[in-house]
Amino acid sequence: MTTASPPAHATRHEPRRRRASGDTERGFSRVFRWITTGAGVLLLGVLAAVAAFLVARALPAFTASQAELLADGKLPAGVTSIAQYVGPLVFGTLLAAAMALAIATPIAMGIALFISHYAPRRIASGIGYVVDLLAAIPSVVFGLWGGRVLAPLIADFWVWLVGVLNVLPFVEFRATATGRSLATASIVLAVMILPIITAVSREVFLQTPKLHEEAALALGATRWEMIRTAVLPFGRSGVISAAMLGLGRALGETMAVLMILSTGLGYSLQIFGAGELTTIAANIASRFPEASGLAVNVLIATGLALFIITLAVNMAARAIVARRKDFSGAN
Repeated sequence: MTTASPPAHATRHEPRRRRASGDTERGFSRVFRWITTGAGVLLLGVLAAVAAFLVARALPAFTASQAELLADGKLPAGVTSIAQYVGPLVFGTLLAAAMALAIATPIAMGIALFISHYAPRRIASGIGYVVDLLAAIPSVVFGLWGGRVLAPLIADFWVWLVGVLNVLPFVEFRATATGRSLATASIVLAVMILPIITAVSREVFLQTPKLHEEAALALGATRWEMIRTAVLPFGRSGVISAAMLGLGRALGETMAVLMILSTGLGYSLQIFGAGELTTIAANIASRFPEASGLAVNVLIATGLALFIITLAVNMAARAIVARRKDFSGAN
């Protein structure tokens, strides 16, 4: 039996059609490559523009004389230099973010592990929905809750905690019974960054290879031993990345901290002197509407300090994650 060969005109036009299709796909690939490259360059350009703006507007504050800085209340009472003004703000920002991260990370990991490895499917989906919904609550609502509800409930605890913290060298804390302090703000920040860390950690834990989990269970490991030996080592770099994302949110949060803070918690730091414990973002939001002239440059200088802190934290996080991946690959 012989098979009929295709018509001559069909074979003659088929290579041309394939070449046209291949040329079109290559054209789309080049366009897509240009679009993605442009997006990356645009991101770098925006970052460079923000950095240039901060440096240019903060430079007058660094080059101004002490008399110019002290005139017309450009600096708070008792502050005589930019370093003395920015130092306590950096200290308060890092302290609030560190306390929020220390509170939120273990809780977020526990919730993520419960959703991914313990809860039934229906309950896990419901809890995951609630956690994602928590991220949609505006920061103003968190601020109202922290200042009106949380602060009065734990006011006595903060007075006791300040007495414990005063054993630290170089710093002396003081507190009133209002509870509207940076410690309360740290708890609110922990609640705000909880959905970010939980969502990322949950997805990382769900990506653990099933063969690793089944192998651990086949060797007689309990559920917790399987998580400790297979899930947590696999998701370590992802949890670090999630924590750094939450830290970035805590460093830049403004309204919730501003609505909670009052003069309830102050400190006397021997390096910088006395002041009220607040964050850079909250300080800018509270002082910027009434600032003018050189006072604006002073506030932008504090914003430059926050920009540098955030950039350094993210670079450190990237370095830690890359080192973890390289170490895991080497093993």
